[in-house]
Amino acid sequence: MRYLLIIAYDGTGFSGWQRQKNALSVQEVLEKALEEGLGKPCRVTASGRTDAGVHAAAQPCHFDAEGLTVPPEKLPDLLNPLLPPAVRVLSGRAVRADFDCSRAAKRKTYRYSLYVSEREMPLKERYAVRIERAPSPERLAEWAPKLAGTHDYKAFCASGSSAKTTVRTVYSVRVEEGESLGSRDIFIYVTGNGFLYNMVRTMTGELLELAGGRRSAESLSEAFETGRRDLLGKTMPAKGLMLINVEYGEEML
Repeated sequence: MRYLLIIAYDGTGFSGWQRQKNALSVQEVLEKALEEGLGKPCRVTASGRTDAGVHAAAQPCHFDAEGLTVPPEKLPDLLNPLLPPAVRVLSGRAVRADFDCSRAAKRKTYRYSLYVSEREMPLKERYAVRIERAPSPERLAEWAPKLAGTHDYKAFCASGSSAKTTVRTVYSVRVEEGESLGSRDIFIYVTGNGFLYNMVRTMTGELLELAGGRRSAESLSEAFETGRRDLLGKTMPAKGLMLINVEYGEEML
């Protein structure tokens, strides 16, 4: 039988989702909890590999197990006491034997969080990146959609990626704003069919450059055409990035 878990995690203390030889990963602690709770080793596959320091509000992952004695919906109650506080199972269910969390994913949404302040705010620093100044909401909203579309996003990809192709479809890039604890909050939501290594973090840096007038439509177009990383803004820190949602067709589940 195949089972689907939705998990949330604070990625601060982890090397990312995928198992590493010399560093602690989310996959490792989850597989250890499954082995302890079910009494048998289980290999877990996630919808995608989040990088070191990146968080997830709803990461889907699946595993196979026979003779499960606990109802799938009770898997959170079984596993959460066996997991570190930074990782929690939110829900569990049985799915089709051929369902694959990674291959069946249709759309993924990430959020990048910023706050505007002259000084660090301890209550925001863990999940958002401080910037001292930011473009106006109107400028951010104007430029955000220009990063979407079907393009070769090679220029937005950090070196070391194992992706077979760098062409991706980004369905939307949108900006939401608010205010809390005395500072302006900026949330950048990016929805696409898949993402390259550091892609959303680089898109965020480029959006700030474009909206701030330090880059242009021409330089963005050239980056898409040539794949030149030096034509784009900086890659933003990992801690501001969070996987928000992964969508599947109901026929897949």
